[in-house]
Parts: sequence; C-alpha cells; structure tokens
Amino acid sequence: MDWNKEIENICNWIKNYIKKSGSKGVVIGISGGIDSAVTSVLCKKALGAENIISIYMSCWSSDDMGRDAKLLSENLNIKLINTPIITIYNETLSMLNFNKNDKKYQLIQANLKARLRMTILYSYANKNNYLVAGTGNLSENKIGYCTKQGDHAVDLEPIGNYYKTEIYKMAKLMPEIPKSIILKPPSADLWENQTDEQEIGMDYKTLDNILKAISEGNNRELDKVPIEKLANVQKMIKSSIHKNNIPPRYERT
Repeated sequence: MDWNKEIENICNWIKNYIKKSGSKGVVIGISGGIDSAVTSVLCKKALGAENIISIYMSCWSSDDMGRDAKLLSENLNIKLINTPIITIYNETLSMLNFNKNDKKYQLIQANLKARLRMTILYSYANKNNYLVAGTGNLSENKIGYCTKQGDHAVDLEPIGNYYKTEIYKMAKLMPEIPKSIILKPPSADLWENQTDEQEIGMDYKTLDNILKAISEGNNRELDKVPIEKLANVQKMIKSSIHKNNIPPRYERT
C-alpha cells in the first residue's frame, strides 16, 4: 500500500466530513500516545492548526505522557489545553464509595477516567461548534479494548479502520511525531506501569495477524496460531459485540 497516498485520502475524508457537518473544526484528546498523535497530524493536514483544539487530561498520568503531548502540539503548532481531571475523578470515586477490594474496582477506575475525558471533550466541542475526533484503531475496536461512552464515544474516527501495526507505518511518515511517542510501549496510562500489550495478552503484531486472518477467513494462517491465543482473541471479539453495535432496540409490532 502507498501510505503517503492513504494519508492524503484520510485527510480529504476528514476535510469533507467536517464541511458537510457544518462544523468549524475538531477537538482531540491528546494522550501522548501513538494513536492520538497520528490522528492529530491527519487533522492538522486536513483542517489547519487554527481549526483544532487538543486537550490533555491528566489523571495520575505518567510524566512522559504529558511531556510527549506538549511536544507533539508544539511540533504541530496546535492549541493545547491542559485540563487535569484528578479532582473530579477523586470526588466521583469518593461519592460512589465502592469497595476498593472488589475485583472490578480497577476497571471501574479506568472506565471512569475515559468517561470523564469524553465529557470534557464534548463540552469544548459544544462551545466551539466542533466535532470530537476519535483516536481509536481497528485492532482495539475489534476486541473491545475501549470504553463504551468513553473513548468509544466520538463523532468521527479517522483511523478506525486501520490496524495498530498500520498506525505505526503512517507515524513513520510523519516527522512531526516525536520519536519518543513512536518508540515507547503503547499504553492507555490507566494505572502505573500499565501497557496495552500486557493487558491484551499479546503484542499488536500477533493480534493484527490473527484479526486479519479471521476477517479474511484465512484458515491456513489461523492453523499456525497457538490455540490459546486464537481462543483468547475470539473470546474478546465475542464479548465486545455490544460495543461495536448501536444500542439494541425492541422492534415494535
């Protein structure tokens, strides 16, 4: 694939989508990670720096994430708003008063961060007549590695049909993206030392190969995959159906 041409095609799609929507620009949640970096570059190329608002929402976040978010915005010359959510996050957890020993408590904390961030992004979008540009990729969407009504709640998803390994191919053609973003292990930065690949249970190259083989019905490739890894991916796909479909409605008679 000609990735330079593909980048141009995505930018044209973003530009046309925003124009048809009657909006003025986009709001992007910048995390300091690879997906939001690539999305930011695409939107900058499509809309210009003056029509982008990037927001970094720290919450017990690692220092390198904030550093890289700032460096990316400087390289792109786009507006970066630093909006810490730690206070409202702590207050919400305190109000809920859930049992911290509950095995689901860590997941509750992680999803709360994502949903608070979504609320802030949409507030800025409402204020400026902008749309929220999502930063999700195909690999994570397929297995449900996202938060419903959190990072999954967006108006447009520029890289939503590209596997994680393909995101890196695009990033390498974007000199605006700091090398530190490209080289560090992917992480949603939801808790200390958390990495995506560790949580998913395999590296993205393996995951993408399995997902592509499933999508293409390539049994020859699937036969090469260790049974436990294939079963794990199939389980994640099945359990995330509710995230990848609109809320079901009863069909009235």
